[in-house]
Formats: sequence, structure tokens, C-alpha cells
Amino acid sequence: MRRGLHRAWRWLRVQALFEHGRELELMHRAMGFATLALVTLAPLLIVVAAADPLVRGGFASWLTDGMGLSGRSAHVITDVISPPRNVIGTTSVWSGVLLAVFGVAFGGSVQNAYERIWGLASGPWHRVWRQATWLVVLTAYLYQEVATKTALHGDQRIALSALSGVLFFWWGQRFLLGGQVHWRSLLPGALATVIGLAGLRAFSYLVFTPLIVTNALSYGAVGTVLVVESWLIGVGFVIYGGALFGRWFTEHHWTPSHQHDEPDGTGEEAEGS
Repeated sequence: MRRGLHRAWRWLRVQALFEHGRELELMHRAMGFATLALVTLAPLLIVVAAADPLVRGGFASWLTDGMGLSGRSAHVITDVISPPRNVIGTTSVWSGVLLAVFGVAFGGSVQNAYERIWGLASGPWHRVWRQATWLVVLTAYLYQEVATKTALHGDQRIALSALSGVLFFWWGQRFLLGGQVHWRSLLPGALATVIGLAGLRAFSYLVFTPLIVTNALSYGAVGTVLVVESWLIGVGFVIYGGALFGRWFTEHHWTPSHQHDEPDGTGEEAEGS
């Protein structure tokens, strides 16, 4: 029995996965992801959500949908997160530019984490257009997640959400890495990320729903923000952990080693020259 378990452990090579996570400092990066998301990405999404005439509720509806909240906990989030109605009118062009720059910094952090996961050298600063493009697609992905909340229900929405999630995280890794890792090697990580986010949503519904109400009564708005920050840490852990799992699975159970491609597009060589 013990030999069988030892052989299974060696075959799975789970230890290598834990070692990679420790080398990456996965929890530390997840906390950095949550901090940057709250400080740099959330203000940008608040402005985008407030400018949308079709989806009501603003950024609070985006957040409650992502966390799987409903009822009283959703109302608590809405009361704390919802911006003033004149958020667009008081946002200057310069403020909008700053928000976009901060959002790009968030994209750069995600790109750096993917490069560390796949053991690639950091890209030069002038490839910032990749981070900006990824940020635009991320916003579109989050928007469609909220927009389909009322248009689709049940299995239809689950199927669309799963498909769009796999496509985004599959494409996102490939794009931020400059096409240096093969599509086939990135698919397991995209699948693991979407599965992990689904599990996090279920956990959020069971744990964070009552916790938000309790913290709001005990600590006020600060308690609610702490719960949101904890959820964002979980999101960062899943996104980076999913990519890390994808590399581990590709190396040990799919192909002998992850396959690197030449950077895609003629523009890459021009940028590097």
C-alpha cells in the first residue's frame, strides 16, 4: 500500500508543483495582484461601468456578480462600492489617462508573473502596448460577463461564461508572453484557471456572503473592503496558480517539456531591434 502511494506520488510529481509555487512566491504574488487590482484596476472599471448606459448598477454589479453575491450582502457591497452619479462628469481627461496608465501597470504585473511561471526573460518596456491591449480585452471580458447576467440564465450562461473564460485566459497568456509558448502548452492552464474561478465563486457564495454582512455590522465599510480584498487575493491565487498548474501538467503529463515558439508577429522582431 505504501509503495503504491509512493509510486503514485512520484508519477504525479506533485512535489515539483509545490516547489514551483514556492519559487514563484505564489501567495505573495496573489496579495500583490489583489492590491494592484483594488488600487489601479478598480477605479478604471468604475469609470467604464458608470459610462455604460445598458448595464445598470455600475461597478458594484460587476463585483457582486463576480463574487456570486445576492440579497443583503449584494446590497452592502453596492452601498460601499457604488460611485457618485456624476463620476463621469467630474472625471477629467487627465484623470482618465492616469487611470489607463495605472491599469496598464496592473497588466504589466500579470505579464511579469506569467514570464516567471514559464521561465522567460522579461519583455522590454516598449512592449507596453501588449499590456494595454490585454487590459482592453479584460474589460470587454468582464463586461460581457455582467451583460449576460440578465440576457442568459442557467446552463446557457454557464456555458458561455466557461467558454469565454477559457478563451480569454488561453489567449491572454499567449499574448502577454509574446507568442513564446505554444498554444497547446497554454490550454491546460486556461482550463485550470476557469475551474478554479468557478470553485472560488462557490466558496465566495458560501463563505463571503454571510461574512460581508457580519463585517459590515462590526466594522462598517472597512470590513466590507477587507472581504473584497480577500476575494481578490483568491482571484490572484487562482489566476497565477492555474498558469503554474498548466506548466506543471504540460511538462510532466502532456509533453516532455513545454514548447517555446518564436515570438509571433513581425512586429516583435522590430520591437526587439
